[in-house]
Amino acid sequence: MSESIETVLVWFRNDLRVEDHQSLHKAMTTQKRVIAYYAFSPKYFEINKWGFKKTDKFRTQFLIDSVLDLKKALAKLNISLIIDLKAPESSLPEYIHQYQVETIFLQKEWTSEEKKQEEEIAQKVETSLQWERSYDQFLLHPDDLPFSVDQTPEVFGNYRKKCEKEVSVRTLIATHNALPVTNLIELETPLPKLSDLGLEDIDLDARTAFPFKGGTQNALDRLDDYFWKSKKLSYYKNTRNGLIGPDYSSKFSPWLASGSLSPKMIYWEIKRYEKEIQKNQSTYWLIFELIWRDYFKCISLKHGTKIFKIGGILNRKYPWNDSQKIFEQWANGQTPEAFVNAHMIEMNRTGWMSNRGRQNVASYFAKDLKMDWRIGAAYFESQLIDYDVHSNYGNWMYVSGVGNDPRDRKFDVRWQAERYDPQAKFQNLWLQKTLF
Repeated sequence: MSESIETVLVWFRNDLRVEDHQSLHKAMTTQKRVIAYYAFSPKYFEINKWGFKKTDKFRTQFLIDSVLDLKKALAKLNISLIIDLKAPESSLPEYIHQYQVETIFLQKEWTSEEKKQEEEIAQKVETSLQWERSYDQFLLHPDDLPFSVDQTPEVFGNYRKKCEKEVSVRTLIATHNALPVTNLIELETPLPKLSDLGLEDIDLDARTAFPFKGGTQNALDRLDDYFWKSKKLSYYKNTRNGLIGPDYSSKFSPWLASGSLSPKMIYWEIKRYEKEIQKNQSTYWLIFELIWRDYFKCISLKHGTKIFKIGGILNRKYPWNDSQKIFEQWANGQTPEAFVNAHMIEMNRTGWMSNRGRQNVASYFAKDLKMDWRIGAAYFESQLIDYDVHSNYGNWMYVSGVGNDPRDRKFDVRWQAERYDPQAKFQNLWLQKTLF
């Protein structure tokens, strides 16, 4: 056992940054030894009940990049990061015991897998262990909303208007000065490679619209380029439905999903941009999208495990199909619809798909093929580098008719292709025979 030193632990999950980080800030002000922990749990890389990996190679590589960046940033603060390749519920209690951890600081999560994980750990450690949870993934803090969680409006427009009128975005949390070098612990837990996690290596496809890597530094570089160097933020609303290339949208979502960026970091940079460069519909629209992201988190908070049920939050009964053959045709881009196929192939080759593409392929899967929407949601979870549990399942419910769309719309895929890809440039890019 380690020597008796008062120690606290920061458990990182989907909050892989040191900037604007409530849990880290609280831990560093305790005047105790601070250690950090992140787990690549084997459960994340198992084959799920639908027959594919829960987390595949593109999202995993992005996470590996993000954890590497986090490790470097923590090292500058003289904080050691334990990188675990075991399930936290099996090995985190051992680290808690070894380092005599008194308090765990962590981002508050409320979906079932995370809650179960925390409960299993709590059962294996001393009852005196303190858990200090903080909401750290919202633009608008839940405590500041003008309604309780149970009163969250079921229509986004109502939520947005009330929040915009009555709620202010909190200021950024200051980054703490580095702790003494004596805070470091002696350990060597190297980062895994994809092969260590049972995944194939990645061949970067030159056609990708997301050629970026994970980590806060890469996120800040992207933000600087999109806002200040190119000033493409000024045109965001006009280009956000694009399909080809890195600059038709901000591309911030993967860093938001991993927590390498906080929504507040983006918001306050937008506000600075509006003050120094320009304020227009495009600058507002990026904030609008951050509010949408918050909304699905509030819906998840309100409805709990219903977001994972086939009937969704509306408890609607539809005659869903679960044909393995139909799923594989959709997943592999082998449907009768070229627009759907091109988007699925793009995701399979790069881990990225545009917002326009996601709405179309999801609507086609649920409304045309009448497939169990949860299979599609799980496939997105596996493939997309910007997978976020609340946005993913919230959006899939929305387009499948079991969520928060009051009009229960269905996308006309061919009309969408004619409008957003009129010269079929995107379809030709991904359906061509030549492999890059």
